Amino acid sequence: MQSTWMIWERIFSFISRFRSSHISRFGICTVMIKKHRGERIVCEDSTVIQDGDLVGELHLDNETILKLIRAEGPDRAALKIARLGRKSMHQISRAYESQSEFSEVNALVGITLLHRGLTHGLGFEHQAMKPDLFQKLTTSYLRMLLSVMHPEGKSRIDRRTELLVPMKLIHTRSSLRKRFSMADRRQPHEEGNAVFVSAVVEG
Repeated sequence: MQSTWMIWERIFSFISRFRSSHISRFGICTVMIKKHRGERIVCEDSTVIQDGDLVGELHLDNETILKLIRAEGPDRAALKIARLGRKSMHQISRAYESQSEFSEVNALVGITLLHRGLTHGLGFEHQAMKPDLFQKLTTSYLRMLLSVMHPEGKSRIDRRTELLVPMKLIHTRSSLRKRFSMADRRQPHEEGNAVFVSAVVEG
């Protein structure tokens, strides 16, 4: 099942190239630059993302994550994923500040079930998705992905169904700079890693 899913992931990744104006790889993360479609998003720092604005769509490398889980087990893999995730976020923040492809990109956005660690450990704000068909399809897809990726499979989903609701994650240009600037040492790395690990392992 896992091998079959990874084939689908590769196909999806290939198709996604045609939906983006630019794709960059940052360690364990990929950012696809594309136009925001739909209702406007008002962020915590008052940044407004309008229909047609450029955003960076964040994706984790699920194939790498699966290999780590297989090789290390979920607990040790979660620690490595946390460190790799934080390193990727620093690289993304620098790209937003220095690379021309990101000069007009207003925010970094993503959707995930495991939003607790990403919100607190990496500083994303989260917003509920509009309850529509897209939200239902996204919920089903991400729950299926989690059941494939995690060693406990479907039993994990059944135990935590009410908690596994997808959230929209957002970092504006300003919040990325404040959170991941090389000069910003206010958030100890291990504290952020610990919360991220808890989300990956427990959900």
